[in-house]
Amino acid sequence: MPTSAQLLAPATSAARSERRFLSGPRSRPSELRFLWDVLREFLRGFRVLHFVGPCVSVFGSARVVEGSPFYLLARQLGAGLSRQGFTVLTGGGPGIMEAANRGARDAGGPSVGCNIELPQEQNPNPYLDKWLTCRYFFVRKVLLVKYSYAFVIMPGGIGTLDELFEALTLIQNKKILDFPIVVVGREYWQPLLALLAHMEAQGMVAPVDLQLLTYTDSVEEALAHIERYAVVKFKLLSEHRPRRRWWFGE
Repeated sequence: MPTSAQLLAPATSAARSERRFLSGPRSRPSELRFLWDVLREFLRGFRVLHFVGPCVSVFGSARVVEGSPFYLLARQLGAGLSRQGFTVLTGGGPGIMEAANRGARDAGGPSVGCNIELPQEQNPNPYLDKWLTCRYFFVRKVLLVKYSYAFVIMPGGIGTLDELFEALTLIQNKKILDFPIVVVGREYWQPLLALLAHMEAQGMVAPVDLQLLTYTDSVEEALAHIERYAVVKFKLLSEHRPRRRWWFGE
């Protein structure tokens, strides 16, 4: 948890910019500068991630410590995904993110992170081959979804829930393809399962929407599900290799 000193610390430039943007209409030059900042951040992200290969995004808490069962599970998953031929993509920070990136490093596979600039500084973990630091959460979320063909949801907090429902909503509304979503940790996520079942019973969620989620405690089951519904279904590892263009400096 942030300390009182951290809570009182000056806001970062990104935080100040976002607060100004959300305060309502501003001058047209100010709006244009904001758009330019967002465009530059997207362009930088596209350049960094264009050649990383088919990714699986692993989401989870930054507060999980090394040696905990969830950390070990995420590390095993990261290694397994690398052996399948995927690039492991995370939010680039500590905890579950570090564990998944570390697992990729263990297996000799590529490990990538989309970090975020926060008032309480989140530094890139030491197991990344390539990373970028985003100023804006919405840019980071787009990048984590854009390059991923499966999503692994490890135990986490509000941010992890946000990422889960972001992916689920995009798939539900056909904004992205029906890539697999694997939710790891049945006991941890049991209250969420109960809530979603209640929403379905009340007619607020269609049964077909909940079929997009797979719950498991098994690394092997998670990897088999991704193999079936990402690698085989979308022929990822043979068809999604962009060519470098020298005139772009690639």
